[in-house]
Amino acid sequence: MSTTADAPVARGPARVWFGLLILASIAAAWIVTPWLAPRSLANMIAFVAAPLLGAGAAVGWWVFAARVRGPFRWAVPVLVLVPLVALAVTLHKGNELLVVVYGLVAALAVWLGWLAVSAPLPIAIRRNGLLVLLTGLWVVVGMLKVNGTDADIVPHLRWRWQLSDEERFLAERSSAAPAPADGKPVEVGPGDWPGFRGAKRDAVLTGTKLDPDWAARPPELVWKKRVGPGWGSFALAGGKLFTQEQRGPDETVVCYDAATGVEVWEFKTPGRFEESISGAGPRATPTVHGTKLYTQGANGQVHRLDAATGKLDWTADVVAAGGKLPQWGFAASPLVTNGLVILYAGGGTDRGTVAFKADTGELAWIAGNAKHGYTSAHPADLGGVSQVLVVSDYGLESFRPTDGAKLWEHTWPLGGGNRATQPLVLSDTDVMIGTGVGGDQGVRRLRVTKTGDTWDVKTVWSTRGARPYFNDGVVVGGHFYGFDDGRFCCVDLANGKQVWKDTAYGHGQVLALANQGLLLVQAESGAVALVEASPADFSELAKVPALTGKTWNHPVVAHGFLYVRNGQEAACFRLPTK
Repeated sequence: MSTTADAPVARGPARVWFGLLILASIAAAWIVTPWLAPRSLANMIAFVAAPLLGAGAAVGWWVFAARVRGPFRWAVPVLVLVPLVALAVTLHKGNELLVVVYGLVAALAVWLGWLAVSAPLPIAIRRNGLLVLLTGLWVVVGMLKVNGTDADIVPHLRWRWQLSDEERFLAERSSAAPAPADGKPVEVGPGDWPGFRGAKRDAVLTGTKLDPDWAARPPELVWKKRVGPGWGSFALAGGKLFTQEQRGPDETVVCYDAATGVEVWEFKTPGRFEESISGAGPRATPTVHGTKLYTQGANGQVHRLDAATGKLDWTADVVAAGGKLPQWGFAASPLVTNGLVILYAGGGTDRGTVAFKADTGELAWIAGNAKHGYTSAHPADLGGVSQVLVVSDYGLESFRPTDGAKLWEHTWPLGGGNRATQPLVLSDTDVMIGTGVGGDQGVRRLRVTKTGDTWDVKTVWSTRGARPYFNDGVVVGGHFYGFDDGRFCCVDLANGKQVWKDTAYGHGQVLALANQGLLLVQAESGAVALVEASPADFSELAKVPALTGKTWNHPVVAHGFLYVRNGQEAACFRLPTK
């Protein structure tokens, strides 16, 4: 059997078996590695290396072993690689790696897949069809924009001529003036939600009793509106909602009227943080303390504002104080205690946690061993001693809030990943921490005891029954309810054994209505569900489609209302109560 000078190998599917083996190998690497080593360094290496190695193998096979002759032998590799690199560095700046990885997979699928399905066709049609398909692929890639990714790094795409959610928001907002501030002091009252995960930072709500029969009495939408990108939550005090948003070139702190959603004031700081996974926007939740509002932007600027008017009192900078900007931006929500504002800083030995004076913004202390992480400082009272806990790649560190002296630590080094979930204080002796990224994943229950001036830290149990990624959990009745990667789960705190898990909510967030034995879960899809806090089995009582789009932000419940937001919209619902 003979072939033309520039045709692929002889007739029949056997001509492209090696190409199909390459595609199968990439698929296996992308499917098997996440299953064997989820969210690990090996997983990330496989994600990037498989398409690169596959492309190298395909080019080598095509040029040297596929019996292709003439210009066509070189035209196909050039048409696969050159447009991809050119598009990645010109039209897809900031998302180059994502475009190269997924672009290579798409190009190899078109190239090798076409050779397989076109085997019965004449050589000229096969050759010309391949050139047309590859050219068409790059035309389409050039017309697309990456709009961030989901938690599994699957990109969200839109056509280049479509306005982004942020652009739509800015266009609509330009025609609406903020409502005038009433000037009344804003102070935290009973039932308010003054900061990240509530007053105690544990996402546990008491005192409110919901009617769980949402079929008969569903949550009532009070208002919904577009907002700028941001991945923090709301703080609520004195009838006002506070959050942070990216608005074009400015990071903004925004105050909304909680009852109407009308904007009251904004405070702008020039600067934009944006990366390929989350996209643009600040990551932290504001904190209301007294009549003041404390915030941290993604680039590390810390502000104290008057909560009623948004007037600036002072600005500090975590990086200037000795911290280091993490890969995905600063995400720590300010903890205000003992006259200090305490935040994660990163940056290495003796520079992991920073405190500024709450009244002036001056540096008070910087201490600790954290180099990488996305958690917030957490208040605790262990052994009768008030302290601040910080989780990072180093493990868990406890500091005396007044001067930053380290009280105790639990080293749990984490390579090839990060920790992004809060510690859970279980009692006056026990703490739980966990991670769902890196080589050593799972959760640990620690027992911390104090004898005289000596602290002793022991591991009660350690388990892989929960591997929280960036999704915090809650404790109700002796059980942990949270996330095992993308699956909602229940873990027995007595022994660390996983009781059940379900696939319902992706990488969402949860808060507990402890006195009712209920959980309110914000799914990654934007839906909000009511779930029984029962170790017997997973039981979803109701669900409503609260938001649309990727939702990683924590929900807030205060005064019988649910407040939710994501990177594109926010909403308020009146919850049915008993």
